[in-house]
Amino acid sequence: MEIGPHVPPIVGRPMRLDVRWANENDTQSFARRLAACPAIAHATITLQGDLGAGKTTFVRHLLRALGVQGRIKSPTYAVVEPHSAVVCPGMQAGAPLAIWHFDFYRFTDPREWEDAGFRELFANPGLKLVEWPERAVGLMPTADAELHIEADETSPTVPDDNSDTPRRASFTAFTGAGESLLRATQS
Repeated sequence: MEIGPHVPPIVGRPMRLDVRWANENDTQSFARRLAACPAIAHATITLQGDLGAGKTTFVRHLLRALGVQGRIKSPTYAVVEPHSAVVCPGMQAGAPLAIWHFDFYRFTDPREWEDAGFRELFANPGLKLVEWPERAVGLMPTADAELHIEADETSPTVPDDNSDTPRRASFTAFTGAGESLLRATQS
């Protein structure tokens, strides 16, 4: 797997973990381990994969694990959906964690970056989850980590229900915070 141009490595050599999720429960378990790491509170994680790969499903599991209540919808049309959680490692007890879930799939005009205040959102503390980051190349700051998800085509049986299709995922760390997140997923 190639490392995209939007996330130049800051650490000497990016660390990478390859996993297989047999079903959605495995995806949820991975998200819970990630949510338990204090570094998540101020991380930027990019999400790669084709349409329907499971990026938004993963984000929903991660946000639930962080304590986000209410409806969690895809930001495909809004470009960004804000969330807040109060049960997060690395945050003071009762202090809210700001979370922004970006989906740049429909992002076409770089002027929108400034007009929408994305520069300020990325400069503020909190968790940033970014789908389709390649559409914001040169605008986004360096990501701490990248999660690449794809259907596992080698699986002998693929259920009809796409939500429980086996997946392969690669988690690549580009910064010290990303390395902490990667180590947390291995516990």
